[in-house]
Order: sequence, then structure tokens, then C-alpha cells
Amino acid sequence: MNRDVFSLAKDDAVIMHPGPINRGGEISDELADCDRSLVMRQVESGVAVRMALLYLLAGGSHVAH
Repeated sequence: MNRDVFSLAKDDAVIMHPGPINRGGEISDELADCDRSLVMRQVESGVAVRMALLYLLAGGSHVAH
């Protein structure tokens, strides 16, 4: 994705990708690092979210509040 393609999106659209991203292939550096990109936030949270889901799917029942 590049700026031209993203310019077709709604004004409140954000860029999401679970990572790792292929910079220059899947997404331009400019978009990966722009203020509407949630890519790094997703990458940072991804492991914890997957661990929690696996725990619950394996029968875990304790959920921290």
C-alpha cells in the first residue's frame, strides 16, 4: 500500500498489520510510520493477546480484572 492507494480510504481510516511487515513491498515506509498507522502498536500487543487467547482456549478460566 502506498500514499495513492491510502488516499482513497475514508478520513478516519487507520493502517493495521500484525507484522512483520515487508516495507517497500506490502506497505511503503511513509505509511508504516505515519500517524494513522497502528502497526507498531499491534506488534507490541500481539504476543500478549495471542498468549491470552491460547490460555482461554486451553481451558483457563481466570481473567484478571
